[in-house]
Amino acid sequence: MIRIFRDYPRLTVVGVLATALLLFLWLRPSGVTSNGSTFTARRGALDITVLASGTIEALEKQEIRCEVRGEQVKILKLVDEGYFVTDEDVRTNKVLVELDASKLQQNAVNQDITFQSTVSALTEAQQGFEIQSNQNRVDVKAAEQDSKFAYMDAEKYLGDRIMRELVDKLGLRERTNQPMAALQRSGGTNGSPVAVPELVAPVIDYSKYAKTELLGDGMAKQELRKREDEVFTSRTALSTAQSKLAGTKRLFEKGFVTKTELESDQTAADQGRLKLDSAETSKDLFIKYEFPKMAEELVGKFEKAIRLLERSRKEAVSKLAQAEAKLRGAEGRHQIERDNLNEIKETIRKCVITATRSGLVAYGGGDDGMYWGGRDPIRVGSQVFERQVIITIPDTTKVGVKLQINETHIKKMKKGLTARITAEAQPEDKLTGQVSKVGVLPDSRNRWMSPDMNVYQCSVDVQGTREWLKPGMSTKVEILVRQISDCVYIPLQAVSVVDGKQVVYTPGAKPVAKPVVVGEFNDEFIEIKSGISAGEVVLLRAPDSEKKSENEGSDSSKDPKAAPVKAAPAAAAAPKAGA
Repeated sequence: MIRIFRDYPRLTVVGVLATALLLFLWLRPSGVTSNGSTFTARRGALDITVLASGTIEALEKQEIRCEVRGEQVKILKLVDEGYFVTDEDVRTNKVLVELDASKLQQNAVNQDITFQSTVSALTEAQQGFEIQSNQNRVDVKAAEQDSKFAYMDAEKYLGDRIMRELVDKLGLRERTNQPMAALQRSGGTNGSPVAVPELVAPVIDYSKYAKTELLGDGMAKQELRKREDEVFTSRTALSTAQSKLAGTKRLFEKGFVTKTELESDQTAADQGRLKLDSAETSKDLFIKYEFPKMAEELVGKFEKAIRLLERSRKEAVSKLAQAEAKLRGAEGRHQIERDNLNEIKETIRKCVITATRSGLVAYGGGDDGMYWGGRDPIRVGSQVFERQVIITIPDTTKVGVKLQINETHIKKMKKGLTARITAEAQPEDKLTGQVSKVGVLPDSRNRWMSPDMNVYQCSVDVQGTREWLKPGMSTKVEILVRQISDCVYIPLQAVSVVDGKQVVYTPGAKPVAKPVVVGEFNDEFIEIKSGISAGEVVLLRAPDSEKKSENEGSDSSKDPKAAPVKAAPAAAAAPKAGA
């Protein structure tokens, strides 16, 4: 009795094993034979899917970057990672990041000193421009008055008619009427100096104007008329003296007058001749020398005044242009230094970053995966670069899945395809989504790690919201590419390649290889277009006696048609099929 109880544990174990063996033999599938596991070919719908792994990412996110230009800055304050920024934090402008602005503040002081010097230089340039502008007006006005008075002197002497004619011949009229636009900023309304043609003085015979009918009421006419009057008076006196002399001669011949009286009349006649000659000579000298000289001198003074006016205008334009260039240079330097000062002040303000939207705080870009270029992780005391992401606040109400699709499946992908998503954190809560982005070029970030495999970036938008769904979670995504509504299908591993042909093996005392024509496939099942029918039983793997010939026949170089079957098991990312 004691022996029975002592052996009881051993008998219990033997009984349990015997019971399990009987249950296995009774419940084992009818398809299992000595040749291996089997599968009964089915007919029905087959989903062609692509299976891929991915990570959850926010479709919209706020990236808070370092905006200090040109140099690294230290982080002085930093909100804890994982902190949830509330709407109240946004309203109260909660500080999320504070950067070291001490060096920027010193730069602001130095820049303000530089800026104040440009303010002084700008004021000086503005005053200099105004002074030069006023001086130009004074100088040109004085030159205009000189030319005007010179014209009046010439007109006073020659008369208005001759003066107008001479001004036209000498081309001085347009010079006299030059507009004051030459004195404006930049020399004129179009910003260029007023062009003044060169003065070309023609040769003028002024003596031909020495006629009373041409001279008008000028002083020259009076001078000419005076000489003409003297000639007329002398000629009249000479005629009178000659008439008297002729009468005296007749009386002298008859003895009525003395010789002395005759000689006296002769002297008077000779004096009259001399006066006439003198008057005519004076007139001729005036017409030939005095009038042309005085006329040319007065016209020359007017012409000189016009030249001085032109020079004053040109000098005014030149001096004003120099003053304007100095002013513009001062304005440019003032603007540059003011912008630099404002930029430094703005950068100092950006060293304190406050909350602008609610969400969960994550350090860095969230998807960098590593720190490039020896950059320190985001923490208090670390240095950050310009444009480096310090904090990311994703919008967890709108998320998607970022996938990397192998190039063997990328041609099947297109926008709008339905996807089934399973998050590893909570696999029992099935998610749905749609393909929203399909990469057109291979992902360059994957080339240096796997240069022989090209993958494409694709995105799937998750429909609906889940409170537990967070960026960075790992997921499995099954994308439905198409559905074959009615076909015969078997497991992928049931198809073998023998002598370059796809075959399946039927169970029996000696398995039989049956050629088949295959179609579409996923990661579990493959479509059989011909060779077997629904309900036929096939082996899930080739018999051991056939493996050698199968391996030899699976060389895809012998038959290109074997490539799809050979590639199918390798397509680990292929989606599941719906039975």
